[in-house]
Amino acid sequence: MNERSIKFERDEQHLFNARIIAAALLILFALLGILARAYHLQVLENGKYAELSRQHYQKRIPIPPNRGQIYDRNGVLLAGSHTQYVLEVVRDSIGDENKDGKSTLADIDVLVERLGEFISLSEKDIRVFTQNARKFKYQPVPVKENLSEQEVATFSVNRPRFPGVNLEVRMERYYPLGTIASHIIGYVGRIDERDLEKLNKDEYLGTSHIGKTGVEAFHEDRLHGQAGFDLVEVDAHGKTQEELEKRSPIGGQDLFLGIDINLQMTSERLLKDERGAIVALDPQTGEVLTLASMPGYDPNLFINGISHKDYTELRDNPDRPLYNRALQGTYPPGSTIKPMVGVAGLAEGVINPGSHVYDPGFFRLSGQKHVFRCWNKRGHGSVNLKHAITQSCDTFFYDLAYRMGIDRFSGFMHKFGFGEETGIDLPSESPGLMPTPEWKEKRHKRNWYPGDTVNVGIGQGYWLATPLQLAHATTVMANRGVRLRPHVLRGVRTAKNQEEQILKPDPFPTVEAEEKFWDLTVQGMESVMHPGGTARAAGAGAPYRIAGKTGTAQVFGLAGGKYNAGRIAKRLRDHALFVGFAPADEPKIAVAVIVENALGGGGSVAAPIGRKLMDAYLLKQYDNDETLEAEVTAGAQDDPHD
Repeated sequence: MNERSIKFERDEQHLFNARIIAAALLILFALLGILARAYHLQVLENGKYAELSRQHYQKRIPIPPNRGQIYDRNGVLLAGSHTQYVLEVVRDSIGDENKDGKSTLADIDVLVERLGEFISLSEKDIRVFTQNARKFKYQPVPVKENLSEQEVATFSVNRPRFPGVNLEVRMERYYPLGTIASHIIGYVGRIDERDLEKLNKDEYLGTSHIGKTGVEAFHEDRLHGQAGFDLVEVDAHGKTQEELEKRSPIGGQDLFLGIDINLQMTSERLLKDERGAIVALDPQTGEVLTLASMPGYDPNLFINGISHKDYTELRDNPDRPLYNRALQGTYPPGSTIKPMVGVAGLAEGVINPGSHVYDPGFFRLSGQKHVFRCWNKRGHGSVNLKHAITQSCDTFFYDLAYRMGIDRFSGFMHKFGFGEETGIDLPSESPGLMPTPEWKEKRHKRNWYPGDTVNVGIGQGYWLATPLQLAHATTVMANRGVRLRPHVLRGVRTAKNQEEQILKPDPFPTVEAEEKFWDLTVQGMESVMHPGGTARAAGAGAPYRIAGKTGTAQVFGLAGGKYNAGRIAKRLRDHALFVGFAPADEPKIAVAVIVENALGGGGSVAAPIGRKLMDAYLLKQYDNDETLEAEVTAGAQDDPHD
């Protein structure tokens, strides 16, 4: 063998050995990788994969809780739940093997067709079911809800023909009083995509509805309860074999509201066909006794999805029945705020109890030609604060606001709750608007002028308030500065055999002013309701003392022309307002009334409604007074302003 051959064989041997080593190393690394992966799966992530394995043979079936009921303060049912029969299908369980091994009901379209022979199914029922059945393979999907007794009986007889189709009993929300108190109670509706983004999905598995508006929405956490579940063992096809564990659901809390449903019904009857709002509060607790916004709507329409026709009618109605005027409606408060302005002037030292202002029928800023007219063009002569409130003298409050200045004025009105949300336990509350120079600069890119302050002094100009804010500020007057947060929820009950738990009042900082200042302004409010006052007709014959204040909010400027409500288009008429509390010496109810585009002022239209409401609550005169309409119409002719 020559030297070249020996070298060639040696090179081949080296190459072979190198390949053997490389292969061994590769095998070794592969084995190490496998061992590392096995260690990772078997040791480090054992719990995770054990749980996944368990889920292959166990299924958790959610059990939704019963929703809590809603009652008024006297235990009258406002929102309840009644039983309904629901036809449900689990898609993976609808097959039935025949002799040929083929499924006779595997196709959901065939199932729907066969069910239609025994149960009346609408196009909407079929569309919704087929969409959901294709989406959810193992969860129960409703085919039809609210089956009639005849449909229940018919299906029960033919049930063996439909394996995987079950007849279940569910609880459905309903509102026994229909439109009454609809803006307070709100309504529930089907859970949609937006709801799912905010929900704890585990707690809402199996739940189809959620609160959308009103108490139903704000107190959803209390009303919903805690979901339960049924843990079952299933076979490879997902069919139940054995129950392993069961946790019963915990029903939602029953809520007791502060509203008196008789007073609520009276409030809505008093407004009749008008657009407007009434809010009544208990000054001692802050509880809402009534909160009426008219017109209203029937919340039952929304429970299982309102029809396009019904929703279009509500949406396009020019009277806006879905709009909660009591919370969202913002109006110039007009002269109703003059008692609060009087307290502010006294507390800030701008006036004193003996201060007088001469009213010639107008107010003029120094060096300017423009005049701000009093509603009484002849003037009131020399008036002090009490007489200015009694006669609703604009000139007195023009002068007071101007001398106080907008910063002090606005700051003190914030203490009464104007320009901010009251924090009531209802959604979508408007903060209104308490204007400042900074706000005007930001909003209108213009300076604040002294004339703006003058207008704000009588509740006009940029100032906007909600009926709830007016009622809330009136309770502060009734309580001599004590301010409590308004709330509709009075108490809760977590079980049927438990007593109602009453919630405690939630106070704000007290509005600080001397006792004599409160007494003086309240005396002025009492005089409003008695001979010489702007609401003397509404206060006549009352067996208790009333403290009130009327107001008129301008909607349309006449550029100096004479206002005549009967000759102006209805929606251009002024709004009529009234605030008050009674009994004046021991207040039990504080009210705010606004009638939009009224045929008359606050003294002739809104004040009689406020008086009727007080009679209803204090004297329990809840019956429907058929003379109200004639009384209001007649009174509208003799009081051109407040």
